[in-house]
Amino acid sequence: MLSLTDVVAQHCALSDDDTGWLVGLTDQWDMLADLSFSDLILWVPDVDDNVFWAAAQCRPTTGPTALEDDVVGEEIAYDPEHLVTEAYLSREIAMTSGNKLHAGIPVDVHAVPVLREGRCIGIVELHTNRMGVRAPGALEDTYLEVAGLLLAMVHRAEFPVVGHAPVPFSSPRVGDGAFRVSEDGTVTFASPNAVSAFRRLGWAGDVLGENFTGMLTALMASRREPVEEVTGPLLGARRARETEVETRAGIVRLRSMPLCVHDAPHGWLVLCRDTTDLRTRERQLVTKDATIREIHHRVKNNLQTVAALLRLQTRRTSSAEAIGALSDAQKRVSAIAVVHEILSQGFDASVRFDDVADRLMAMVRDVANTGVAVAMERRGSFGLVPADVATHLSLVLTEVLQNALEHGVRESAGHVVVQPRRSGEMLVVDVTNDGLPLPDGFDLASSHSLGLSIVTALVKDLSGTFELSALPDTAGTLARITLPLS
Repeated sequence: MLSLTDVVAQHCALSDDDTGWLVGLTDQWDMLADLSFSDLILWVPDVDDNVFWAAAQCRPTTGPTALEDDVVGEEIAYDPEHLVTEAYLSREIAMTSGNKLHAGIPVDVHAVPVLREGRCIGIVELHTNRMGVRAPGALEDTYLEVAGLLLAMVHRAEFPVVGHAPVPFSSPRVGDGAFRVSEDGTVTFASPNAVSAFRRLGWAGDVLGENFTGMLTALMASRREPVEEVTGPLLGARRARETEVETRAGIVRLRSMPLCVHDAPHGWLVLCRDTTDLRTRERQLVTKDATIREIHHRVKNNLQTVAALLRLQTRRTSSAEAIGALSDAQKRVSAIAVVHEILSQGFDASVRFDDVADRLMAMVRDVANTGVAVAMERRGSFGLVPADVATHLSLVLTEVLQNALEHGVRESAGHVVVQPRRSGEMLVVDVTNDGLPLPDGFDLASSHSLGLSIVTALVKDLSGTFELSALPDTAGTLARITLPLS
């Protein structure tokens, strides 16, 4: 689907500053759609002033839609009778004289030109479905009154107001709860949801006729401690502000929008949303993540202790065979510990395996007993690997690297390359060395090597494949690990 900036770039001669203003308008115009119970379309003028393009669209959550189809990307061309053309040419708000039928539904239409420094940079068209019009009442009357004020502000390019930008999926919407606050700070209207939200905070008194700032001050006296940050007054002049009020009873997010008439202050619209349950779940998730990280940290410490005990036992053993077995066990335990160390540093259920692979390569090279210089490098990236796959893969990679050093390069200087690549949901890892070739008649299935048996078993558990073959046209060996990541 085309974005606003795409449409402007393709058809318009608007400046970056004007485009940015329209983007800011569409970021917050859901408030206007909900207050006016209307669908909104933003039309932008083409390089040819007789053509206009639909650049953005918004539907209300407080009433039925008047437009079933998406119109972004459509055009109005050389239609002097169209309301958008009339608003653009007159620089005044244009409207239909009566309920015009659209697909059999009576619809009221308004076209509001956005005038910025004397130029019309766009037209906001409102379509109101009169078939599902709400019965008049205090809520509907207040919504429409505020919608009229916002339309006038849009016309004068005074909306959106500077200040705190709304936070997606967190900032309150009109339907969540709304207060109308007069210039002196008195609450003149409160929607049922807004009253319920303040009851959740612990407010037991009346709401209508109360001083809004005084209500917040009283509520903040029972807030939870410690306070993470000190915020400025919510009802700021000419600035939109957003904050969260937390008491021992609940949490409510508030967003204030200053209103004005002909550049004179005309009170505020304050939206509110009860976020108590949302914040409680977030804190539970944070606690759970912290607990999981601590578990990984302790597992890593325990594995390192086991590796240290194996190393100590190795020093006290005189049997060459026992020393080799204990050293191999130590490396395997250390390889698993590396994965848990990475997991203890992040919240994700996946591991950036490049760091793990680099540490494993350094560990295997440092403890190898080849007695010669061996160059090891990684070419390419593993990307994100699921945690349960990462533990197995770390052991597999350790064994393959160890096999490349001990049986490939052995007593001569050599080069070991780890080359991972992704192919859809499959991870393919090639480990090559330029040392000795495989013995004549080598068969992986009949091999008695414990390391290769471990690799084969672990890869099979992950529904993957493991191959060991000679490099074509050169000395050396290729070990290929193929694992599904889904």
